[in-house]
This record gives sequence, structure tokens and C-alpha cells, in this order.
Amino acid sequence: MSLGIVHYNNPVLRRKGEKITVFDDGLTSLADAMIETMHAAHGIGLAAQQVGHALQLCVIDLRGTEAEFDWKLDGAKPPLELFMPMVVVNPKVSVARKAPTESVEEGCLSFPEIRGPVTRAQAISAKFQDPSGLPHTLDCNGLLARCFQHEVDHLNGILFIDRMDKEFRPTIDEALKALVKATKAGQVVPK
Repeated sequence: MSLGIVHYNNPVLRRKGEKITVFDDGLTSLADAMIETMHAAHGIGLAAQQVGHALQLCVIDLRGTEAEFDWKLDGAKPPLELFMPMVVVNPKVSVARKAPTESVEEGCLSFPEIRGPVTRAQAISAKFQDPSGLPHTLDCNGLLARCFQHEVDHLNGILFIDRMDKEFRPTIDEALKALVKATKAGQVVPK
């Protein structure tokens, strides 16, 4: 079941997600619906806030991208097909030691047709749980690190426009105003 994607300036996007403590069929059903919604919107990541739930839950799927990145999941390198789409619960992210940063154009399903450069660490380490509550560790770089940081920001009420390169940010002000107006009117903005 595909869910509706919340657009900027809906207040839920600014809410820090509650820690998940119950790992049940309801959590699995929500995660499955989020994956379906992400795929239907042609996205690579989706946070619970983006579908109206202030929870520490996001999904990621980079199988369809051509970007180069590396990863170690629980100390091994399984094929992407074995662990994606990823369901990430209660994540904690740390920047890898001496990781360089890079400014790359990002978009967001909650900001249709708005894109801009965001500077992020090129490598991270993360600890999280899966929908069964089992703990995992992930070390990654490239697009996977960027996507993970973007989604974890959502879980903490931080939006990519907050991290957008300062000199670029004013260039999207008119588009943001139009999106706020459409959100208030309850209109769905086309992707």
C-alpha cells in the first residue's frame, strides 16, 4: 500500500522521531509501505516523517543507481541484493575519521523539483536495528553515506535545505514559497 508523501512545510517534517521500542508486524507493515512508496516515487530513500510518522525509521534502496560506493555491513560485504531495500531503525551515525567532505546536488521527495548542493561527509559509520530489533553496523562511503546522512537528518527534524550551501540557498526561495503555499492548500505537487 503506497502512502502519501508529506511536503514542505508540513510540521511533521521538523519533528524528531521517537525511538522505536516495539518490533512487531505493525512496524514491518509500515516499513513495507514506505518501501513501496519510495519505489513508486522513484526515490532512493524515505524517512517516516515524510509519510507523516515522527519515528526513528527510514528505508534506503540504491540498487537502481549507477553511483560508485563501498560498504561493510556487520563487517562483511554482502551483495546489495541481499540487504536492500534497507529498513533502518533507531540509527546513530558518526563521520568516519578524517573523512573528507563533498558538495553534491541533492533532492528530496518532500521537495518536488527542488534541488541544490549540500556538503556532507564522504564516509560514515552507523549503528542501527532492523525491523526485528537486531543490531547492525554499517561502514560506507559515496552515495550510500550521503543517502544515509540525508535520511537520518529527516529523523532528527533536519531538512536538506538546512544544510544547503549558503550561497545557493537564496536561489530556491521562490520555489520554496510556492511549495509552502501548495502544502497549505492541501495540493499535491507533481514530482
